[in-house]
Amino acid sequence: MSELKTKYLGLQLDNPILVGSSGLSGTADSILNLVDKGVGGVVLKSLFEEEIIMEYEKNVKEKLGNSDNNLEFLDYFDYQLKENKLKGYRQLIEEIRAHSDVPLIASINCYSPGEWFSYAKILEDSGVNALELNLYRIPSKINVEAVDILKNYFDIVKRVKEYVTIPVSVKISPYFTDLGNVVSKFDMLGVDGVVLFNRYYSPDFDLENDRIISGPIYSSAGDYTNTLRWMAMLKDQVTCDLSASGGVHSADTLFKMLLAGANSVQVVSALYKNGAGFVRDLISGLQTWMERKNLTSIEDIHKLGRSMMPNHAEMFERVQFMKYFGEHN
Repeated sequence: MSELKTKYLGLQLDNPILVGSSGLSGTADSILNLVDKGVGGVVLKSLFEEEIIMEYEKNVKEKLGNSDNNLEFLDYFDYQLKENKLKGYRQLIEEIRAHSDVPLIASINCYSPGEWFSYAKILEDSGVNALELNLYRIPSKINVEAVDILKNYFDIVKRVKEYVTIPVSVKISPYFTDLGNVVSKFDMLGVDGVVLFNRYYSPDFDLENDRIISGPIYSSAGDYTNTLRWMAMLKDQVTCDLSASGGVHSADTLFKMLLAGANSVQVVSALYKNGAGFVRDLISGLQTWMERKNLTSIEDIHKLGRSMMPNHAEMFERVQFMKYFGEHN
């Protein structure tokens, strides 16, 4: 049988399938069920910086009364709120560790390089094996330039790297004019991995009831192509690991991401739709492809993928449709 073991962020994984940060990775019961089904590792549900800030502001406004002028008390309250959030995270990790040594990657959804990121050290001390920084900021303010947004992201990475010794990855969006250059700069800052790509909440209009609602929550089976494109183009240009995220709904797509060079593949929507047992289908399907192609390891998949690449990755870089498919009816 084919060997599925691989390494991501320096961690030994039994297979390249990771449960991405989501509600699926928010409770010990759910995580242990997924471990039982065979996942190679777990990215824990994100701690949201914005959520902590909003809870702080809500409590200050509604519950603290005259204390709102006591700066010393507000500092303490700010610390205690963060500490309570992290306490719950530590308890989750302890509960999982009592039953499994599956690789655990903590996740922080962050957008500012403030003092709060010193708490990354607390996450490290809690027993996680690595840290994923989910970098996300919608550039909606017309007076904020791209260079400032990037500086903010780089400052976040620098600060976190100062506080922790465990591997650090960054999960980013595809919406950069110079995406290749951005990933290269993260690589030069010493990140151990880059996750391609974030999936964002998208609002929509409910026309019948005149209200704002959520757009599609789950990815679809056709959403993988942009990740595949960038995975293939970046793989040989950076030294850090790359993890694929978005649109992995079948073993075929899983295999394609590995051919493109992914060190790991994160799955969420397909597990919501098909249940935890779908992990076994992905593993079985991956093994079937490896046997059909006479591949014995994940490294063999990577080598096959590289052998298929054109010299200048022109098929992946080409934007316009007509050059290659103009005669297709």
